[in-house]
Amino acid sequence: MRSLVSSVAALLAGAAFFPAQAAEPSYTMADYGRVAKIDVHLHLHNPSPAFMAAARHQNFKVLTINVDYPDFPPLEEQQRAAIQLKAKFPRDVAWVASFPVDGSDQPAWLAATRQRVDGALKAGAAGVKVWKNIGMSLRGSDDHLVMIDDARFAPLFDDFARRGIPLLGHQGEPHNCWLPLEQMTVNNDREYFKAHPQYHMHLHPEMPSWEAQMAARDRMVAAHPSLHFVGVHLASLERDVDELAAFLDKFPNAVVDVAARIGQLQYQSQKDRERVRRFFIKYQDRVLYGSDMAQAPDQDGTALAREAEVVWRMHWRYFNTSDSFKVSDLDEPVTGLALPRTVVDKLYRRNAERAFPGAWSGKR
Repeated sequence: MRSLVSSVAALLAGAAFFPAQAAEPSYTMADYGRVAKIDVHLHLHNPSPAFMAAARHQNFKVLTINVDYPDFPPLEEQQRAAIQLKAKFPRDVAWVASFPVDGSDQPAWLAATRQRVDGALKAGAAGVKVWKNIGMSLRGSDDHLVMIDDARFAPLFDDFARRGIPLLGHQGEPHNCWLPLEQMTVNNDREYFKAHPQYHMHLHPEMPSWEAQMAARDRMVAAHPSLHFVGVHLASLERDVDELAAFLDKFPNAVVDVAARIGQLQYQSQKDRERVRRFFIKYQDRVLYGSDMAQAPDQDGTALAREAEVVWRMHWRYFNTSDSFKVSDLDEPVTGLALPRTVVDKLYRRNAERAFPGAWSGKR
């Protein structure tokens, strides 16, 4: 949830596949304002229209996500703000609901949660989010951490699969969280975990490993093969596009967003730009653009919009140009991927519209 302003199976070698797309021109910075775009990972907690007015001026639609996160407003307030924004901007705002997991070991929890989810869907929610508190803080009566593949959640995920409800999943943390500070790959993670040692898993060997978190998530997705799963934050596989490719190959109903993990992509592209570029071309139907910017309830929408434009334009430059430029996450410059226009259109809009059908139609 940290501000991005402060940080902002094996792939085929060579360019033999998609030869026509390899020759296709890329967008430029001059195209930024005219191309329709969707940011599928924001947390907007103020129903004032100022931010969305500015986002529309930049040709952005948004997905604002409710999260069972103690540093955010209570879920009821998050949902209320999302519904109000959707009412004001029915074709530009979509939102995702969530549910509390405290008490999930109690008999009444499942029925109450089903009722809560049904109410959110009737109010216009485009999906449901589960957060890393499952696996990292929620504990059972035996004081063991409860993982995402725990049987208590299975009936709910069965419901989502049967009804075609997208499930957004944030499991674990960046792999950097389990590394010593000096081995972390991006400045943002290094700075954050230095300042918040309580969340630095390298210092807490009693906690589940990154591998254990990923294995639990994969078991859950495998147990619900028809579930439309959205692995936010590159499904916490941001360290290696080859690992991410293997995940997407294994789970054909899954997609991922890039929110808050573009720095790790840039780190990889510093070392092998073409490998990262080939990933986006090969998996062009499976990746969604998102930023993970979050708004405090009292934050002025105009001020957030100014911050957002800096982030959005930097990301656009990385995906669309071959410029070499400096980013705060890395000490050395990064070179943009200059992706083909058709790939960018999917990354920035079409994949989102497929993942959340009708979400921005104004008719939900």
